[in-house]
Amino acid sequence: MSQTLTLTSLPLFPLASMLFPGGVLALRVFEVRYLDMVRKCRQAGAPFGVVSLRSGEEVRRAGAPLEQLHDVGTLAAIEHLESPQPGLVTLECRGGQRFRILHSHLLPHGLWIADVELLAEDQHVPIPQHLSATSRSLSQVLASLRERTPSSPAAITPTAAQLDDCGWVANRWCELLPVPLELKQRLMQLDTPLVRLELVGDVLERTGIAPL
Repeated sequence: MSQTLTLTSLPLFPLASMLFPGGVLALRVFEVRYLDMVRKCRQAGAPFGVVSLRSGEEVRRAGAPLEQLHDVGTLAAIEHLESPQPGLVTLECRGGQRFRILHSHLLPHGLWIADVELLAEDQHVPIPQHLSATSRSLSQVLASLRERTPSSPAAITPTAAQLDDCGWVANRWCELLPVPLELKQRLMQLDTPLVRLELVGDVLERTGIAPL
């Protein structure tokens, strides 16, 4: 049996959005609790964890209830960091492996840290014929994004291998679809990429985005 890999004291960045494995997340950081965190992660070449909020706000406000976090998130590796002015950092992160929170703790200055176990990465599963339209439609949407907003992190040029990978296609659709955060969270937590893509296909069919 393979041993479960755990990380201790992983700093967390709770958001009202999602980061999927392989995805890109752009952030503007100005809260003191995160400024030091991202700089230290950058210097150490270490990831932090992105988790979506069950309740609460991204920006801490005096007297506001404590944030409630989902227990499954994604490691974020910093690929680019700039400090355009004092007290502001902008960064782009790449989504890595998913993790499950085992224990979390709020530090006095407001930063969440957690001991986590890493979840298995998606295995490559070729896209079956009955879901091929999800891949074709995604390719068309990404081409349109590259034409309209070439500087957007979502305006990527996929490889043929990525467009034939259930997990990769499902994750990119999950980032793009205007569906509730709770649904995106449930899809991200699924361990079977084929099932994730089948559910994405159902959403596309209901909305008429992809003619399945």
